Amino acid sequence: MNELEILQLIESKQYKQLKSILSEMNEVDIAEILDPLDTNTTLLIFRMLPKDLAVEVFAHFSTEQQREIINAVTDKELTYILDELFFDDMIDIIEEMPSNIVNKILKNSTQEERNLINQFLKYPESSAGSLMTIEYVELRKTMIVKEALAHLKETGLNKETIYTCYVTDKKRTLEGIVSLRTLVTSDDDVLISDIMQDEVIFVNTHDDQETVANVFKKYGFLALPVVDNENRLTGIITVDDIVDVMEQEATEDFQRMAAMAPSDVAYLDTSVFNLAKHRITWLLILMLSATFTGRIIAKFNEVLQSVVILASFIPMLMDTGGNSGNQSSTLIIRGLATGEIELKDKFKVLWKEFRVGIIVGITLSITNFIRLLVIEKVELKVALTVSLTLIVTVLMAKMVGGVLPIIAKTLKIDPAIMAGPLITTLVDAISLTVYFSIATLLLGI
Repeated sequence: MNELEILQLIESKQYKQLKSILSEMNEVDIAEILDPLDTNTTLLIFRMLPKDLAVEVFAHFSTEQQREIINAVTDKELTYILDELFFDDMIDIIEEMPSNIVNKILKNSTQEERNLINQFLKYPESSAGSLMTIEYVELRKTMIVKEALAHLKETGLNKETIYTCYVTDKKRTLEGIVSLRTLVTSDDDVLISDIMQDEVIFVNTHDDQETVANVFKKYGFLALPVVDNENRLTGIITVDDIVDVMEQEATEDFQRMAAMAPSDVAYLDTSVFNLAKHRITWLLILMLSATFTGRIIAKFNEVLQSVVILASFIPMLMDTGGNSGNQSSTLIIRGLATGEIELKDKFKVLWKEFRVGIIVGITLSITNFIRLLVIEKVELKVALTVSLTLIVTVLMAKMVGGVLPIIAKTLKIDPAIMAGPLITTLVDAISLTVYFSIATLLLGI
């Protein structure tokens, strides 16, 4: 049944049929249908769902809908939801909620849960510690396979993943991992120490979420252990959480590349004032930096007055330079994000962009030279001035666009900042300086 038919059932209040249909649906699809509805309607249908399904649907609601439901449900209902939610989902909810909702959640949590919540909230935002969950299967290397499987059956139902089990000692030091496949295909009396992998890839609780995402992309993991400074297993991060991080990081990069302050609030949910606030800072910086371009033009005012036609080619040179720089910076930023390019590769990037700039610059220059002589019918020296400037501009733009993101990464600044408008502003200044210098030299002004 499609979404429209379900909405018609809701509107006609055919709740018995609706309950039967929703009980067979995926929780993500149910949340997508109920989330836009008003709170009263959502809550009515939410309470009709089987309890286990209702908890899963709740985890996929928007923050606003979760807040409304927490406000509306009884303490008993909230306690059940909190008990059944995976711990990392509960932490995500708490981080997004106002203080009155947080207080209600804490009030309906056990003392042990409150202690864990406080511990998790102390981890830096966007760190591995803030992403991890404590719902994982823990084994001892002295167990035999039969004991491990019995432990898995006993505790696995409440774990976020059972496909990888983590082997620790009495101090919870991470010693190895063993997959579910290995467990079920091994003899019952085999020791875990004999079948576990002792070379484990892990991250630290304070590692940045972007580092964690890169590890997932590199190795294709479904889950990744998180340890503290003493190598004690603290939690695991699952792939569903890291997918959200990848989307968030990509969104932030797009926003920075467009000269905007990053924001994790949906566009339609963001006020006009906040949208303006996120954009205006960089626009002010770029506007003020453009005064350098104005000063360069003013400095060479005599050149422009002597050969007025030179002014008509300024937009073309500046646009071509900006576009060339953006092409390079986009590729390099992408390479840095995926790990294809590392900081040590800066000279390789510089050499490659130099050669690309030469080929592209000469091609554009020859095409432009012919156009100016044949179509525009300008003087030979003017056409030569514009065409030579084009070669230098494209070459410099390619090199600047390629190297600036790497310099930013070296200085621990987001490389996405060194893109788009910022590179365009820098290349504009370079291209104008080169243009008027060549014009002065060739035209004898």
